[in-house]
Amino acid sequence: MLGQFKVLLVEKIDDAGLKLLEGISEVKFASGTSEETLMEESRGVDAIVIRAMGRITAKVMGNAPRLKVVGRHGVGVDNIDVEAATRRGIPVVYTPEANAEAVADHTMGLIIALAKNIVQGNCALKFKGNWNFRYEQRGTDVYGKTLGIIGLGRIGRRVAKRARGFDMRVLVYDPYVNEDGASKVGVELVDLETLLGSSDFVTIHVPLTEETRKLLSEREFSLMKPGAFLVNTSRGGVVDERAIIRALSTGRLAGAGLDVFEKEPPDPENPLFKFGNVVVTPHMASHTVESLRKMAVEVAEGVVKVLKGETPTNIVNPEVLKAKGGKPRED
Repeated sequence: MLGQFKVLLVEKIDDAGLKLLEGISEVKFASGTSEETLMEESRGVDAIVIRAMGRITAKVMGNAPRLKVVGRHGVGVDNIDVEAATRRGIPVVYTPEANAEAVADHTMGLIIALAKNIVQGNCALKFKGNWNFRYEQRGTDVYGKTLGIIGLGRIGRRVAKRARGFDMRVLVYDPYVNEDGASKVGVELVDLETLLGSSDFVTIHVPLTEETRKLLSEREFSLMKPGAFLVNTSRGGVVDERAIIRALSTGRLAGAGLDVFEKEPPDPENPLFKFGNVVVTPHMASHTVESLRKMAVEVAEGVVKVLKGETPTNIVNPEVLKAKGGKPRED
């Protein structure tokens, strides 16, 4: 069976996943992430595995007549044209559970860093020798405060569990969760306006869709509790960056912790970088040794199952499996 299939990796994945793919296929690495490059290099491949860089568009899939499956190393599929894949009968597999713990940890890390001025204190002492920073800036407690979670999915639930360890009151806004579901997690289900007006910390855990794009903009920031902190480890497009900048400039926001941006990588002159009360990381919330290994193995297992004619565990568009014969349909 070795070498029976051809797989294109847009970015390198952990060796544990790579070995699974190499067990049944010839694996090649993309030389770039532009649409033109991926269109050219996807010719003749049976599978494409993508991480955060690049986009698998309808054109890319249309240029790959043998394509049987697209694998997403991660949970967000906004860089894959799932509708086009579904029209062609191509399953899109992903890794919804693999990075949840790592992202929840990172979220709590940003909350604590913001509240305690950890990053600012590190820079003041290490680079400026400013021991008096301890008198110049005062932090705030996390313990006993109110945390607002937008999106009670896999990651949101884990953040709620961690927050309860700090005796935080946890409010949740999620139109797809009912009171029974919220009570099982030990959180209070509220509308978005109540959450924004009552929370000391607001953290976002929703996918980027047309429904959630710029979910938080001028109006929403005007409703936030003055002096609250915002954390975003989901997708940059969920929040209007210009609105964040204005809220920070007016003091409406006490600070922000951002792992994601509307444009990635962001411009070096992004105004957000000029605020001392903004902590930023380069879309690395899921990048732990354990998480990267899990994502690599799970996406590889999904791809291998599809190539072998088996049913994958985690599939974004399960309706394609109902098509007779499982063969791709043309657009």
